[in-house]
This record gives sequence, structure tokens and C-alpha cells, in this order.
Amino acid sequence: MSTKRIFHDPIHKEIVFDSGKPEELMIMELIDTIAFQRLRRIKQLGAASLLFHGAESSRFTHSIGVFCIARKIYKRLIEIKSSFCENKFVLYGAALLHDLGHGPLSHTSETIFDHKHEKWSQNLVKNYSPINLILKKYDNELPKKIGELFESKNIFSEPLKTLISSEIDCDRLDYLLRDSYNTGTKYGLVDLERIISALTFSPDGNIAIKPKGVIAIEHFLVLRNLMYRTIYNHRINEISTWILEKIIYIIKHNLENQIWLDDSLYKWIFSPSKVDFDDFIRIDDVTFYYHLIRWKDESFEPLSTLCKMFIDRNLLKASDISFLNKIDRLEILAFARKLCETNNYDPEIFCGIKERSFKGFASNNALKIWDGTYHNSLEKSSSLIETLMQSKESSLIIYPGNIKNEINNQISRLRLNS
Repeated sequence: MSTKRIFHDPIHKEIVFDSGKPEELMIMELIDTIAFQRLRRIKQLGAASLLFHGAESSRFTHSIGVFCIARKIYKRLIEIKSSFCENKFVLYGAALLHDLGHGPLSHTSETIFDHKHEKWSQNLVKNYSPINLILKKYDNELPKKIGELFESKNIFSEPLKTLISSEIDCDRLDYLLRDSYNTGTKYGLVDLERIISALTFSPDGNIAIKPKGVIAIEHFLVLRNLMYRTIYNHRINEISTWILEKIIYIIKHNLENQIWLDDSLYKWIFSPSKVDFDDFIRIDDVTFYYHLIRWKDESFEPLSTLCKMFIDRNLLKASDISFLNKIDRLEILAFARKLCETNNYDPEIFCGIKERSFKGFASNNALKIWDGTYHNSLEKSSSLIETLMQSKESSLIIYPGNIKNEINNQISRLRLNS
């Protein structure tokens, strides 16, 4: 007797799973594993909730949304090519499990620890028994096939790779919609239905998009551009990451000071190659925040102050110095460090320049335009898309808040003299 499970999602509304369908029963079983439930305790947007108070959703929510989009796309594609049904289990499994390997605060872990979430997602699918055994019940090759889709090699010779790992894939389609909704920054909604209805297959067997979908793709990429500029690369995110980097740096260089640290996080920091599945699953946002709170109350300076800054949201400040030349940037850095010393802040910890890179849409030719006669790349089909491929570099000077006026006055002087 089949049963149904319903997830009420703010983006996709009702997401229904039917245990009478083997591929959906597999998904239900995967959702119930400890490794997947851990994603409830990993914030989708990391520390962005310090700025956007609604940004509290989890990787769990996002992963189910990615599966929902993958299922919609699958239903569209089998209408065009019935043989695509052989990819159902791989596509569904990869869509659900693609973020399984994220560390605490999601992408922030990539910076503060030696952690690559794609490698851990692949490792969990291939080698973690509770996941591996579920997948093998449905196809003995499933762990291998799904794991290969998580590899970062730029090989896009098959439709599954395009759907799981390209610049316009199920992952991005969900997180742009979801992150825009949760942060309240609704510049425009991705026309998801239009994009899906425009999908087709090109003669080489890969997925392509019909010309009628180009405007929807343009809209998607404009939203991507806006989201990176206003949320993902926001200065508060950069400051928060800076503080966390310095916290981990201090711990690495002051272990003799008897810092409280549980065995699992110790491995994450000092010997990531020794992190096993138990260590991995144990460390999430909850356990990481608990460490920060303990360090705030029980550790030495400047570790205690940095943890207090992050936990209490009394952050460092940052000013844009992108318009200054390199010499002037070094001058303002020297000026800021001198002020730090005068105010009893360690200038190596509480002050510095952080370079930011906004990467434009990078075409990897995974998705091309197919009009029934000719192939064409996205950028050659749209001058707007070509413009959105441009990248931009920027620089911030980070410093304590009580020297903000002096820093900004000095920046203004340098700007007038340049």
C-alpha cells in the first residue's frame, strides 16, 4: 500500500512524494537518513542572516526544492525523448543529494576550513553506508553514477551533467528563487515554467533550449547578477567571513592556551584528512555556534572578542576602496593599522584588505540554443547575456568600528588627491 508525504514549500508549494513510485520511495528513504536530516542544521545562506533576518532557511529545504525542479524537468524531457526515463533514479538522487557535503554555514566552510563540499557529497554517496545501501537497492551502480556527477571536471557531454552541474542547472534555479524570497530582495522571479517548457534535446544528445526561452534565461541571469551583488558578495558577508577566518587562525596558532574543542571540530580544523563520517555529521551550525559561544565566554583575547563580535553581531566595519590605486590602498591599510595599535587592537587580526570578485556568468557551453537547424551559444544569441558574463573586482578595507570616521576621512582625502 503506497503512502504519500507532503512538504509545504514557500517556493514550489506542495511537493508530494508517493511511495508507490520506486524512484520517489527512494527519495523518501534518503530524506530520512541522519546525513540528510543534518542539512536542517546547515543554513543555506551562512551568516547572511546577520543582515537579512529572513535568511534562516536550510540546505534541507533547498535540496528538496532542487529535487522538485529536477522532477518537473524530467517530466518535460521524457515527453520529448521517452528513452530519457532511464536517467530517472540518477537525476532524482543527484538532485536531492548534491549539497549533502556542506559544512557549517554552507559556503563559509569552504573558506574557514579546508573543506570542499562537492568532494564530501561524493564521498557520502559512494561510501557512507546508510546512503549507499539505499541507492544500491534500486541500482547497484547508482552511487557511482551519482558520485561522478558531483565531480568538478568541466565535461558537459551528457544531459545529466547539464542539469546537475552547469551555470543554469536545477540547483541554481532553486537557490536564486529561494534566496530572493527569503531575503526579501524580490528583483523579479525566475520564469521557471517558461525555462522548463523551452527545454529540448539537440542532435548531439545534450539538453538545449529553444529560442523562445532566451528571454527567460536572460531574466534568470539578470537576477543572478543582482543576487551576487546585493547578497552573496555583500560586505556584511565578507566581514563575517573575515571574523570567522581570524577565529580559526587564532585557534590554529594558540592551541597551547587550552582552548575547549571537541574531538570532531579538532579534526575539522587541524587534520581534515582524518575527519570520518561520524565527525562530519556531528559538526553543523548548532555545534559550531556552541563552540563560538564557549570561546566567547571562556577563551583568551583576541579570540574572545572576535567570537563576541560574531555572536552578538557587533561586527567590524568595512569601506569600499576599489576606486583607489594599489599604492593608495596600501597607504590606507598602513593608516588603519596604526590606528588599530593606538586603540589596542591587534592590526593583523582586526584590520586588513579583503579582495572581492564578482564572477559574471561563465558560459561552459553546457546549454546551447537549438532552433531545429542550428546550434548557438547563449552569449551569441543575446547581447545582454554577453554583458552579464563580465566579471568585476573590488576591495574592502576592514577595521574596528570606533575608527570608522578617521578611516573614511582618510579615504576621502586620498580620493581627492588621486
